[in-house]
Amino acid sequence: MWTLLLRKLSMGRLTQKGGNTLRPHKSSDLPLSFRKSLQIRHLDCGSCNGCDWELTASINSIYDLQRFGIDFVASPRHADLLACTGPGSTQLLNAARETYEAMAKPRWVMAVGDCAIDGGVFKGAYASEKGIGKTLPVDIKVPGCPPTPDDVIKALLEFMGKK
Repeated sequence: MWTLLLRKLSMGRLTQKGGNTLRPHKSSDLPLSFRKSLQIRHLDCGSCNGCDWELTASINSIYDLQRFGIDFVASPRHADLLACTGPGSTQLLNAARETYEAMAKPRWVMAVGDCAIDGGVFKGAYASEKGIGKTLPVDIKVPGCPPTPDDVIKALLEFMGKK
């Protein structure tokens, strides 16, 4: 345990931290209702669950994502944004497409973590794609392995025009 802690302290973050990247749009292009409230449906596309835990942590009492009017919903029919984690395993691509199609328009997709963006550590594996972008049109990319809840919140607020 101490060895792992010392290695983490000496090596620092293992992935290169880049900025959040959004598809070119202005927050004024979003309908007014989406600038005040955003409903997210989370979809695990074959991840190691690191990003899933960070998304879960974003709604705890420390980060409190809900104070910004952002919440997670259980049904894609109630969602405005689809948050995908994982590289997009071959068995889940059809489910990802069906979930996206079940969402009402306008709808957006957020790739959370390096795996969802470009395959991450699973790149080249026989049963995974190189990110979810080959299956769904990605609007927001949040890099990191896994990205911190702060990174996720900053990307969502930037998308909503709340910086």
